[in-house]
Amino acid sequence: MAATTPTIEALLRKFQKELSTGTVSLALLGVLAATPEPMYGYQIAKRLEQVGEGVLAGKQSALYPVLRNLEGAGLLDSFVEPSDSGPPRRYYRITAVGRDVLAAWADAWRATRESVASVLQGPTA
Repeated sequence: MAATTPTIEALLRKFQKELSTGTVSLALLGVLAATPEPMYGYQIAKRLEQVGEGVLAGKQSALYPVLRNLEGAGLLDSFVEPSDSGPPRRYYRITAVGRDVLAAWADAWRATRESVASVLQGPTA
């Protein structure tokens, strides 16, 4: 049986999924570093939608494992508070270590972005 060739759309979805795997943690830290107040998951998801122009929008539930991993690594702290409009909410805030890691990751992101952009532009001479 011959293998079918994936469509451009399918390949794009796969690429976007792989690309977002590494960038979501960076974006989450960026969102939390930019606000003085702790935020809960839904607020973080909405903020990502607003500032990311929809590119980082996705399933809100997919953010929670990333938030837990960042917390487990000591990059975030969290606490739970009761909510008037439903179940208790877990609020997240970036730690000092998280801010240091964010700075390092942002530098790595910029270097990678510039390198890839240079490769995609091709030779200039």
